[in-house]
Amino acid sequence: MGWFNLGHMTLKSLFSKPATAMYPVIVPTYFEKTKGHIEVGIEECTLCSLCQRRCPSQAITVDKETQSWAIDPFRCVQCGYCVSGCPKDCLFMINSYWPPATTKTVAVFTKAGVAPQEG
Repeated sequence: MGWFNLGHMTLKSLFSKPATAMYPVIVPTYFEKTKGHIEVGIEECTLCSLCQRRCPSQAITVDKETQSWAIDPFRCVQCGYCVSGCPKDCLFMINSYWPPATTKTVAVFTKAGVAPQEG
């Protein structure tokens, strides 16, 4: 009986379209409420560090001396607490995911621009 099931599944998979899409080539359409990743409007940010205090996974680091805001995408759990707690509304939850990476990086945003650093 098991051989018939295996043969049925093999023939079915030969004549149907693939169950998965080629992700980097074909970008999926995301749902409206998909929790993706955090973006910051650094020019509007006052570096008050409320987002850093609200982050449960401690993925956000705010440094007032260097005027920088950093997020570790590998620690972020996409809960959105930092977005809801920002008094200037300069944090946004974008409904797309971070691009695939082979090394752990920390995205650092400064008042002058954006510079990813390894961390």
